[in-house]
Amino acid sequence: MPDKSRSFELQEPRSPESLVPDPWLEPWMIAAASVLLLVLLGLWFFHKKKPLPVDPLAIRRAAHAEAAAALEQIGAVSAREAAVRCSLILRKFLSIAAGDPALFETHEETLARHDALQGFSPPARAAAASGFSKLAALKYAPEIPDIAATEVIAGSRELLETLHLGFQA
Repeated sequence: MPDKSRSFELQEPRSPESLVPDPWLEPWMIAAASVLLLVLLGLWFFHKKKPLPVDPLAIRRAAHAEAAAALEQIGAVSAREAAVRCSLILRKFLSIAAGDPALFETHEETLARHDALQGFSPPARAAAASGFSKLAALKYAPEIPDIAATEVIAGSRELLETLHLGFQA
């Protein structure tokens, strides 16, 4: 009979952690994914905040169309009222199309500014000075001028066309 001697020594049991399978997701993977997510969010946020390119020609066309429509809507009014409305419409056109602060200035302040209407050709600047002077004379005359409102509107329409076509390239 073979001798089978066995030792009855107590052995340490295997650790329970050794029975758990290794995780496929490591802590460095979580950190890398978080950093990547933050970078992507940052790029998306800054890309979204970029202003769209502005087309100055489209802005000028829209301002011209708006001003022309506003001049057409001036009804049967006195020459002074027509001059006031035409002046406001033309100054609003200048403020939108050329970025000029003429809308918020008096006639004298606009003429006194050396950089007024610099984006226009010299004939357009001369026509603007002449046209706005006529409108100012009509607006501030002590007596209501003896001129038809349709003439004031027609002159303003001509000035609008001159200004619209008078932008320097």
